[in-house]
Amino acid sequence: MESNKACLFAALCAFLIVCSFVCSSDSASCCTRYTKKKLSCLPVKSYSVQTIQGSCDISAIIFHVNRRFVCADPTKPWTARAVKCLDERRKKRVNEVLMGKLSNDSKTQ
Repeated sequence: MESNKACLFAALCAFLIVCSFVCSSDSASCCTRYTKKKLSCLPVKSYSVQTIQGSCDISAIIFHVNRRFVCADPTKPWTARAVKCLDERRKKRVNEVLMGKLSNDSKTQ
């Protein structure tokens, strides 16, 4: 009887440990603090937005820079400038692709 209780207790402990790792993996991808360095737009590839509506504790702009992520305070002016720069860069690329497609289509007609 004692060995059954011990086995049940060990299984329950193992379950709780596994559960704590699974539950904490959601917050592992969240920003927990902001960078103190100001980034220029040039090295940044793209960005994503983190909100506190999910499992994250702070709102942040996550800049994607050469194989790493940099968390920035969305209320800082430099963050807004970098986001604007990236949005303009993306818009320019889309326009270039569309214009290239339109000019290629007119050549084939």
